[in-house]
Amino acid sequence: MLPILFHIGNFAVHTYGLVVLLAIVLGTQVGITLARYTMKQYEEHIVPLVYTSVIGAVIGARIWQVFFFEPNYYLAHPLEMIAFWNGGLSIQGGIVGGILTGFWYCKRKGLSFWKVADLLAPSIILGQGIGRIACLLNGDAFGSPTGKGYGLVYPPGTFAYDTYGSKPLWPAEVWEGQIDFVIFAILFALLRKKLPTGTMFLLYNILYALARFGLEFLRGDSPRYLFYWTAAQWTSAVIVFISIAALLVLKKNDRNVSLKSNTV
Repeated sequence: MLPILFHIGNFAVHTYGLVVLLAIVLGTQVGITLARYTMKQYEEHIVPLVYTSVIGAVIGARIWQVFFFEPNYYLAHPLEMIAFWNGGLSIQGGIVGGILTGFWYCKRKGLSFWKVADLLAPSIILGQGIGRIACLLNGDAFGSPTGKGYGLVYPPGTFAYDTYGSKPLWPAEVWEGQIDFVIFAILFALLRKKLPTGTMFLLYNILYALARFGLEFLRGDSPRYLFYWTAAQWTSAVIVFISIAALLVLKKNDRNVSLKSNTV
């Protein structure tokens, strides 16, 4: 773990921010490359769309963190709500914020949101996987104590150490990053398949939400609510439900279009 990479004078260069920036750049480049070879007409929109969505993602991530993960703390310290530079960003809130901002951009530019979402789905999950490396180096998004003689032991100066000291913890953020890369590979392989518009993006949502739901049982940094579920698990359950319903609608619409084509 290495929260601070180096100093330039009195200015500390944080590993987290640097790795997240790398995730955005690499994810954007993957999106540009995919657009160039599959949807050339969208290539010029990838960079402005991504960086517009990043702004929405940061806002959404902060809102999620404040109101769903640490509401009691922020109600007691309201001025801290906007201080996202001190840490506290929820990836699921970031996804929601990014989607809403992306939808606004597509509508404004007259683009098909679902086609763009399908195109960028592999890029998004790749960025998330790289982002979890940032979490590991920063000592956040950590697991709960393993209760055994093995696990990740975080050094002083990390959020994990402040919470559990030198207890061995489950490597929740490491496993999530690895699962993200597996999902990326699955989506990338599906690019060759002719699927109804919107399917790729909805599959991304379902696969990630299911993985996140399971891994949350190992997390040690989140409050728990009804059914002993975390806010992330409740969010994941809602996303899976909505995405499956949307997939069924897409499948039905695609079948209806096929029937009309055959009758004509």
